This record gives sequence, C-alpha cells and structure tokens, in this order.
Amino acid sequence: MKKGRILLVVGLIMLAVSGYSQDYAFKVLANKGANEYKSGDVWQAIKTGSSLKSGDELKISENSYLGLVHASGKPLELKQSGSYKVADLAAKVSGGTSVLNKYTDFILSSNSAESKKNRLSATGAVHRGEAASLTVYLPPAQNASIYGKTMVVEWETPKSGGPYVVTVKNIFEDELASYETPETLLHIDLTDPKLVNENALLIEVSSKADAIITDGKVVRYKTKSEGKVVKKLAPADLDRVKKAFTEIAGELKEQSALDKFIQAGFYEQNGLLIDALTSYEDAIKMAPDIDTYKEARDEFLYRNKLATPKP
Repeated sequence: MKKGRILLVVGLIMLAVSGYSQDYAFKVLANKGANEYKSGDVWQAIKTGSSLKSGDELKISENSYLGLVHASGKPLELKQSGSYKVADLAAKVSGGTSVLNKYTDFILSSNSAESKKNRLSATGAVHRGEAASLTVYLPPAQNASIYGKTMVVEWETPKSGGPYVVTVKNIFEDELASYETPETLLHIDLTDPKLVNENALLIEVSSKADAIITDGKVVRYKTKSEGKVVKKLAPADLDRVKKAFTEIAGELKEQSALDKFIQAGFYEQNGLLIDALTSYEDAIKMAPDIDTYKEARDEFLYRNKLATPKP
C-alpha cells in the first residue's frame, strides 16, 4: 500500500508538471496590425503579452507583424499574412529549452500594464533642467560600462534644435573625435583607431544652432550637455558577460528586430544600460513601423531614469 501511495503521489506531481509546462505554447512579445487568434470557438484580437496554446489558430492580416517567444524561450517572427496553426509553429522551434526564458520574461514583466502603472505612480514631478541644458540618455558613471563594439548616443531635442555636434574626449579632456548630425541619435564605432585604445571616454553633445562664432570658429556652445563617462568593462566582468552572451547567441543568430529586442533585455538584466539602448535602437531601425519596440525603448529610458516622461 505504501509503495502504491508513493507511486500515486509521483504520478500526480508529474501530471501537474506536465500540465504546467503545456500551459502555453507562445507568448506575444510584439504585435502590429489586426491580428487574431482562435482559442476554442472564439476569435480574439492579439495583444502584446497574449498567451497562445498549442490548439489555437492565428490569422495574420496584410502588412502585419507578430513577434513570438516559445515556451522554451526561443523567438519566432511572423511577417507573412495568412492562417497558422500554433502547433505547427511550435514544431518549428522545438528542440530543448532555451536560456532566453529569463530575458523574455523580464521584457514581458517590464512592459506590462502593471509595471507601467507602478512606474507612473513613482515618477513624481518632471525635472526640466536648465533652459540651455541638453539631456543625453546615458547613465551615471557607476552604471556606464559597455560590452559591445558600437554604441548609441541619444538625446532629447532642446529648444534650440539642431544640428548637433557630438564630441568624444579622453579622461584628460583631450578631444579624440567629433561628429556632426541633424538627428538626435548617433552610432559611434568604438573600434575606430582614434578610440579603440581608450578604456574610458567622455561624451558631450552640443547644439550648433545657437553656437557663438568668432572669426569663423565656434567659441562656445550655448546649449550643451554635461560630459558623460563611458567605460569599457574590466577584464573579469568582460569574461563573465561574454560567457553569458555566448549561451544565448545561438538562439539569436538571425539578428532580427525581435532578436535585438531580446538582446536589450539581456543587457539590461546584466546592468549594461548603454548596450541595452543600442539594441533597442537597432530593433527600431530594423522594424521602424513596429510601435512595440519604440514603446519598450521609452519604458526602458524611464524606468532607468535616463529620461523623464513629458507631463
């Protein structure tokens, strides 16, 4: 009898685990268009965060997009209109559990309605700064380490407008490179011979629109940012991040917009905010018509206090 009871308990546990693991096949990370799914006999609109079960069906409308993550953590993009069976899609990404789960779960929780509500209630008053200040979306020095070979510098549009000059200096404030752009965003290649041997950089952004010019030369910029430090990771931290990134790289080999979105979650969870913003901007560049990625980028900036929402 005792053995029978043990076997019964083990069987119930295995059944519970099996039922839990099959609770959903995919979750929706990104969505664009009038896409629908049928669960049972009812068709419903697909929303970001929706769960899709193996028995469900999908209808992808024209010029639409769906970014899915499988229960194993593996990503899947759908861009072609038509009807799909969730079970068939799940078969395409089967093959073991992915280490991406904790990063996709983090992305979903960070961009949930509850998370946004909590963030808004904690925001308080919006700090405007000085009239001639220029806000750059880079973290304070203690969080300014970077892993990647490229980085995005992005800033809020000041009253003066553009064009803008981005100046990169060494820690002794000697100028290493200068870039001009009409945009409020600039990609910087850190493998540039002028920058590659520096372990720390100081970045400033200025508005050229109201520069004070004497004898054809800029004497001073009226509207400029404070200098922001960017530091390369220390060797021990570099090895740790490289090892962790190698574990997920095989699942993100397509380097799609969805892959970049998931990379952003990886970097944020590892405290690499500059790399995270770069990945968000890469996702937006690859899929500029998908609002999910833009909204997630904004939420990232707000929750990490790199930018303040408009009142």
